[in-house]
Amino acid sequence: VRELEKKFSGKHIVVIANRKIIKKAGRNNAVKRQKRPYSRTVTAVHSGILDDLVCPIEVVAKRTRVRSDCSKLVKVYLDPKEQANVEHKVDTFSAVYKRLTGKEVAFE
Repeated sequence: VRELEKKFSGKHIVVIANRKIIKKAGRNNAVKRQKRPYSRTVTAVHSGILDDLVCPIEVVAKRTRVRSDCSKLVKVYLDPKEQANVEHKVDTFSAVYKRLTGKEVAFE
């Protein structure tokens, strides 16, 4: 990723794996189906996208904050040792995550 950023003159590069979400088995789609693996759930896919997004840095904690107008904000706490290296990319990370999942995220 760093080499690609050097090649494209300082633009932010993000590599994300291709993941698939399978619907929850309901009354209409439960015909002869196997159990849905956890890796195909919405929660696991969104968590995987977040891990891919901040790739070299580890996510230490996640908190969901519900505002008074019932909108949700996910606060993501990154590893404080590595946070200085990614401080300039935080806005890009939150914009990409919002575009892919529809959830607002704030990195701290």
